[in-house]
Amino acid sequence: MGSFTLAAIVLLGLIAGVLIGCIGIGGVVLVPALHYLGGIPIHTAIGAAMMAYLVSGIVGTIVFGNKQSIKWDMAPWLWAGAMPGALLGAWASSVAPGAVLELAIGALTAVSGIHALSQGSVAERAASETAAATLSNPALALVGAITGFGSSLTGTGGPLVLIPILMWLKVPVLTAIGLSQAIQLPIAVTATAGNAAAGILDVQLGAILGVGLAFGSWSGAHLAHALPRATLFRIVAGVLVAVGLVILFKIVARLAIGT
Repeated sequence: MGSFTLAAIVLLGLIAGVLIGCIGIGGVVLVPALHYLGGIPIHTAIGAAMMAYLVSGIVGTIVFGNKQSIKWDMAPWLWAGAMPGALLGAWASSVAPGAVLELAIGALTAVSGIHALSQGSVAERAASETAAATLSNPALALVGAITGFGSSLTGTGGPLVLIPILMWLKVPVLTAIGLSQAIQLPIAVTATAGNAAAGILDVQLGAILGVGLAFGSWSGAHLAHALPRATLFRIVAGVLVAVGLVILFKIVARLAIGT
């Protein structure tokens, strides 16, 4: 488990869980923290994170479902695309060089946040969110496939890829977060099976992370329904940009030192 203690891993899971439950994208901090701070190999970190998302997916889906914040007519088609995409992503993750995965995580995070911020002011965005976008079933399956592949490849769990896409399609932010909770579970199941088959799954690490994610996701999901939607949007975009830039900065700094 690298240089992390048991308590530190649980705490990391708790923090990530709060962010996942509240704004959907907390998983983006999990793999970088395990890798950069804990010294855990990135492939191992991705596999453990995907396993831990089994827990946050269940908790988030239950809370958001009970609060009627998940559009169940959209979810099955997203799942249909996400599961094969996640299986392919798990295979790609097992063979891709670690540096490529780090770059993919950082770039995906930063670009997603910048794109979200470019969609106009928070007030304009909130005012336009009157109803979810109408998407065809094949389009939803395609979005699910892209989400499943990207999430499994980078260990971000689903929301980091899905939320920016749905926000770009003018889906209300709370609905986007709700669907991102529901898509975690099928992606996590498929990716975990793929990672286990590839021999990169640390079950102990994944289980410990899952303990923190369980409590954090429950708290964050309730917090999401207490915050104004404009505030949620601002937090989502800001966290994406900040985390993405930090990861990219670390990669550039390491390359500079290496030269």
